[in-house]
Amino acid sequence: MSALLQRRLDELLSPFGFQCDPFKISWYNAVVQPCFRLQYPEDTLAFVVLSTPQMFERAFKPFIAVMQLSDVRDPIDECVAHYFSLVRKNFPDHRIVAIHDFELLPNRRPKVLVQSAAHVAGAAYYYQMKNMQQNPWGEKKICGVCIHPRYGGWFAIRGVVIFPDVQDPSLEQKLPMDCVSTDEKKIELLKRFNFHWQDWTYRDIIDVEERYSEEQKQYFATPPAERFKLLGLKSDC
Repeated sequence: MSALLQRRLDELLSPFGFQCDPFKISWYNAVVQPCFRLQYPEDTLAFVVLSTPQMFERAFKPFIAVMQLSDVRDPIDECVAHYFSLVRKNFPDHRIVAIHDFELLPNRRPKVLVQSAAHVAGAAYYYQMKNMQQNPWGEKKICGVCIHPRYGGWFAIRGVVIFPDVQDPSLEQKLPMDCVSTDEKKIELLKRFNFHWQDWTYRDIIDVEERYSEEQKQYFATPPAERFKLLGLKSDC
């Protein structure tokens, strides 16, 4: 069942620059704190959804060209929400629960930890200090980051799609590729991500197949409130 659903998801979303990878709820719940666990049976099938460098050209720009977005807070979020809605429409025989990366609970906690989901699905490796032998920062809070084996840091994790009515106990877990091979390189990655993220060099911690286009880089380098001007939109702020 999971292979069939993945094939249908790929046919629907990959032409627009999205990547979908399956995981079981139990895999995710095993690596997150109890307060972040998803309340579904352990064999429930879910997919993590990534946007690759192609998404900007294949999905976002065409979406902006035809949609009226004068009152939105974030055009990218609206675009991704649109494609998530296509999943619901194209799977009418299934109950679909889509959780976006930006969704929060009333207590301001994320509804889903997308980096953990990407790791357990084998889509991207989640590098964290707790997994390394060396720790040059002591008790200082250091945020982890996912690296994709093909795109390095030139991608984003957009959320998860859960099929509550599909149980797949036979689904085998695919481990993510540990493409940042040494502790020294991993420390360099976390240093770049935590302290120099604005120069984007962490994204090139490995050799990559594809990066964001110059137009896409300009868009994401622009402060969010000013991005509307690049798109010819009016902000509601």
